[in-house]
Amino acid sequence: MSTQSWIVYLTLVLAATGTPGPAVLFIMTNSSLHGWRKALFAALGNITGLLILGIVAITGLGAVIKTSEVLFDAIKYAGALYLVFLGLKMFFKKTSGLSDADEPPALRTMPSRRLFLQALGVALSNPKAILFLTALLPQFVDLERPLLPQFSVLMATLMLFSFSFLTAYALLADRIRGWLTRPGRIKAFNRTSGSLFVGFGLLLARANSR
Repeated sequence: MSTQSWIVYLTLVLAATGTPGPAVLFIMTNSSLHGWRKALFAALGNITGLLILGIVAITGLGAVIKTSEVLFDAIKYAGALYLVFLGLKMFFKKTSGLSDADEPPALRTMPSRRLFLQALGVALSNPKAILFLTALLPQFVDLERPLLPQFSVLMATLMLFSFSFLTAYALLADRIRGWLTRPGRIKAFNRTSGSLFVGFGLLLARANSR
């Protein structure tokens, strides 16, 4: 892979990772409710999901997914259902009264492992991410050169900028935590975020595989 090819790839990565989507919404919501340090586990879960998808793509399974309409649709609807499930769970989440000095109860009780696994699920269940990786990575791989070093550079670039953008979004969202000191505001925030997740799920369910 030449330097010029990497620069083209980097441009596409910046556009893909910097654009708001389910992963950005997920980390901003959880950073607002649980703090940016907790949200870093969500960022780690997301890039772990990207790595898994990259391995799937580079080993040839991605081509099978891309060409099999039945398999793609199965992944698409599973991903849509997962996002809708997260959205409904967030929408109907119970809240309790808070004083200005208090932190949201979820900040003290949300396990980091759960945030990691939920973010991993968001990444793995997104057919758009699968299609992006299976369509993009092969175009930047030179079959005449060793595969592992090229794959490492491509995935490291994607994971680095994905983590960086998600961390930036988490820090930005953490700034509004002071706004979430009243139960009515927390409830409105949860319902707004939940509705957006449901919307993402419905959009994915309606997306065409071609």
